[in-house]
Amino acid sequence: MTAVSLGMPEVPAPPLAERRASRRIQVGPVAVGGGAPVSVQSMTTTRTCDIGATLQQIAELTASGCQIVRVACPTQDDADALATIARKSQIPVIADIHFQPRYVFAAIEAGCAAVRVNPGNIRQFDDQVKEIARAAQDHGTPIRIGVNAGSLDRRLLQKYGRATPEALVESALWEASLFEEHGFRDIKISVKHNDPVIMINAYRMLAEACDYPLHLGVTEAGPAFQGTVKSAVAFGALLSEGIGDTIRVSLSAPPAEEVKVGIQILQSLGLKERRLEIVSCPSCGRAQVDVYKLAEEVTAGLDGMEVPLRVAVMGCVVNGPGEAREADLGVASGNGKGQIFVKGEVVKTVPESKIVQTLIEEAMKIAEQMEKDGIASGEPAVTVS
Repeated sequence: MTAVSLGMPEVPAPPLAERRASRRIQVGPVAVGGGAPVSVQSMTTTRTCDIGATLQQIAELTASGCQIVRVACPTQDDADALATIARKSQIPVIADIHFQPRYVFAAIEAGCAAVRVNPGNIRQFDDQVKEIARAAQDHGTPIRIGVNAGSLDRRLLQKYGRATPEALVESALWEASLFEEHGFRDIKISVKHNDPVIMINAYRMLAEACDYPLHLGVTEAGPAFQGTVKSAVAFGALLSEGIGDTIRVSLSAPPAEEVKVGIQILQSLGLKERRLEIVSCPSCGRAQVDVYKLAEEVTAGLDGMEVPLRVAVMGCVVNGPGEAREADLGVASGNGKGQIFVKGEVVKTVPESKIVQTLIEEAMKIAEQMEKDGIASGEPAVTVS
């Protein structure tokens, strides 16, 4: 009899496409491009000059799984704070520079892991590329050329009429060429737009035109729900084609939410190792328990679990037993009770009121055994199907 594999697969599914070949840069200890894992970024919402508040938010982002953080630098007070923040941050800090080129030099001198420049917003930027390239080269500081639809150079807006994919890519490649003239290629590029279709096409064009690592983002994506959908669609399309080396989900929501969404997108595409995964049904007229409540309570009860564990929370007898049987741990509910499955076998039947408690207890047993067996952990994530 042929054995049937149950639970989390021992070998991860192969990627949807080979990663695009790109040069590699180092953002502090985090490698970007050149086959390195896709990293997740976010940006602080505090005033950078408020060092305590900024470092506190960076600590929260670090705890949520953020790997690189960007801080705004619109004033001299912000520039003065960069050295302390860069030194005390647990993750690499990128200074985000607009309008004043002197802050680019300040960020490099402060020891930031990288500097993001928006050529369309920095006065006389092209005239100072030589000096910027020299300073960045001397300090080993990568530069991100960040082109945004909302701040495209006026010359390109006049040429194309609007922020088309061609306009975004031309802007990025032009600025990169200016650095190349001075022998500087420690660069990554982003070409962001609020329309996922335009953004996808721009990155596809850029991926064909250069070998620089690419930072993916849908700019001004919107509130949490809308922004999550836009980012998932755009990132999913590009990453599934092997395009993209680091990502930032832009949401009108707390930064940690951006990180959570970014991690989940990468996990869903098999680009980041999973930890906890909750598989739960969307509920329907067949459900005989409150699936929403069960899923929420199980998720809350297992928050922070660090082993790769798939838990199925199912509400009826149609798909419930099958999904529960194929998970590491699961419950098929109905008629006021739940059958608890562990590694494909029913281990007990409990009243509905005991389902959550029992699942949590069984999960802890499995997690303890996984840790004893030395099973590696990834980042925590929850999916509700």
